[in-house]
Amino acid sequence: MNPFVFGPARAGRLPFVLSALTLAMAAPALAEHAAHAELAPTVVTAVQQSSPLTVIADPRDARQPVPASDATDYLKTIPGFSAIRSGGSNGDPVLRGMFGSRINLRTNGGLMLGACPYRMDAPSSYIAPETFDRLTVIKGPQTVLWGPGASAGTVLFEREPERFGELGSRLHASLLSGSNGRLDKVLDGAVGGEQGYLRFVGNQARSDDYEDGDGDTVPSRWKKWNGDLAIGWTPDPDTLVELSAGRGDGEARYAGRGMDGAQFERESLGLRFEKSGLGGVLDKLEAQLYYNYADHVMDNFSLRVPDPHGMMPMPMASQVDRRTMGGRFAATFAWTDVELVAGVDALRSEHRARGSRYEMMGDRFVDADRFPWSKDAVMHDYGAFGELTWQAAERSRVIAGARLDRASAKDYRQSVKGMMMSRPNPTAGETRADTLPSGFARYEHDLADSPTTFYAGLGHVQRFPDYWELFSAGTGPAGAANAFDGIEPEKTTQLDFGVQYGGEHLQAWASGYVGQVRDYILFDYSGAMGGSRADNIDARIMGGELGVAYALSERWKTDATLAYAWGKNSSDGQALPQMPPLEARLGLTYQLHDWSAGGLWRVVAAQHRVDEGKGNVVSQDFGESAGFGVFSLNGAYRVSSNLRLSAGVDNLFDKDYAEHLNLAGDAGFGYPADPLAIDEPGRTLWAKVDLDF
Repeated sequence: MNPFVFGPARAGRLPFVLSALTLAMAAPALAEHAAHAELAPTVVTAVQQSSPLTVIADPRDARQPVPASDATDYLKTIPGFSAIRSGGSNGDPVLRGMFGSRINLRTNGGLMLGACPYRMDAPSSYIAPETFDRLTVIKGPQTVLWGPGASAGTVLFEREPERFGELGSRLHASLLSGSNGRLDKVLDGAVGGEQGYLRFVGNQARSDDYEDGDGDTVPSRWKKWNGDLAIGWTPDPDTLVELSAGRGDGEARYAGRGMDGAQFERESLGLRFEKSGLGGVLDKLEAQLYYNYADHVMDNFSLRVPDPHGMMPMPMASQVDRRTMGGRFAATFAWTDVELVAGVDALRSEHRARGSRYEMMGDRFVDADRFPWSKDAVMHDYGAFGELTWQAAERSRVIAGARLDRASAKDYRQSVKGMMMSRPNPTAGETRADTLPSGFARYEHDLADSPTTFYAGLGHVQRFPDYWELFSAGTGPAGAANAFDGIEPEKTTQLDFGVQYGGEHLQAWASGYVGQVRDYILFDYSGAMGGSRADNIDARIMGGELGVAYALSERWKTDATLAYAWGKNSSDGQALPQMPPLEARLGLTYQLHDWSAGGLWRVVAAQHRVDEGKGNVVSQDFGESAGFGVFSLNGAYRVSSNLRLSAGVDNLFDKDYAEHLNLAGDAGFGYPADPLAIDEPGRTLWAKVDLDF
């Protein structure tokens, strides 16, 4: 079997592999002493917590299930995360049952916001995980450093600056092939010297419609590409100036939506400055500017045939864009037992839209680009923050932070859509603004005679409603003109606690939380005329995660994780909707020299705590869900320190199942009128080659 191809060969695979190998063989010629990374001969099946409430991972590691197509795909393998599914790619991440901007999702410190009013292009859909060097997750409201509103947690995808002591280079390339036409290519290389570097990272990925466990085809094909370039200047070991630029695009069709994504165009620019080792109380300075632009087109004809009996029998399209600009400045002050990071940040986000038209008289379709753009919203946030770490005693630490944000939104809509026709917008031209405080304090203590850390932290976050909550709902709370007029900021107070153990053969951790959310923003779809209504309620939440990794012997290792989230709408006594069920992952790995083999058993309980017709801007509860178990196998072989082959079989027994967090199948693809969850892929084969020099 060709080690670079798993399944039928396709045009374009071999040239990529040959070019990657050619670059890899040429790399040593650029520098005699280039640093060589050593690939691990294993496949990751569980991501464990690294320190209290913090998960750190390398997104480039081989992992099971089949390597991620976007950020949501990757995050859902971390305990506490789940995903709202709508087909093959571009789902929406959920952390501890919390959705949307409650998760502060950043790439290289910047904010990339999608444009679709119903999050067809969720911010996570623009992120290709394998093109980043480091993923950091901070659960709960336990940091204030990275922007406002992070009540559920903070997620950072980052590319590390390059450091070359002399003229040198490095290269990472990978190729993945699998069932359902899956084909991923990644190329990440850098050249540089003592004074600076040039880095390029790019990927192409695609997949056809997949088959579920019953052998039925699920409309889910997608493809995407990204390319990013960074130029860095490092005049000395403590100074960095980096300019970066990137573009990307893609398409995806969704079994759970009435339209598909025909374009996911991305443009990004970034400038950052870092100066460390200043030698006094002022230890480090950081400054950053970023620009992110999303240009998204959705239609019902480029990736499907319009349903003549549906709500959109004629060709229709809509184009939306989102332009987000921001910056951050931070200074680190260091004393004997205290470190303080303080700074300011700001962002501006503008949203526009234009739609196509089908002219009945002329029997012709007029595309969206023939119409002018219409700006509907501009949002601002200006924040100041400070986060302090105090070594209170030899084995005790106090970490505390506070931030203050001034957030605002302006409604530019002159009209809004009603059930039958547009009507004047009662809040046209109005601006709303709020001053929102947030903060936290956490205590950590290390035991004297054991590698064990106990911790507890209390956090409070006030979150300004995001674009989707203010502008996407059909109506707002009772008595309000609309959601923009009536939705109040969300206020979360949460206690996080847990324990972390790191022994020679055993690593174990457990984290729990309990919280109260005042003015929780809930979407209600149960109205007689359909559509959605955004409202504020009070809610209680609690849950936790635990994990263990144990070396049974020199060759056998096992790991397990467990995650549970619970929520209650305390305003009406109902369950809080869109809560993921109890989930466990059990893994076993055997490793002999450069070979490894492993198994992963994912077990998910049934979810009976639902509130039908209620949810968020993307999805709603439409019934209870059954539990399931899925078993997968993997293997890997390290040919050398620079070359690794890995392969896997996901859903080995071809189980037919659906996730609880899911969109109902769209009638345009033949799904019934009664809501029916979209089934997940059946047995999936994949193989991957990684090359590092």
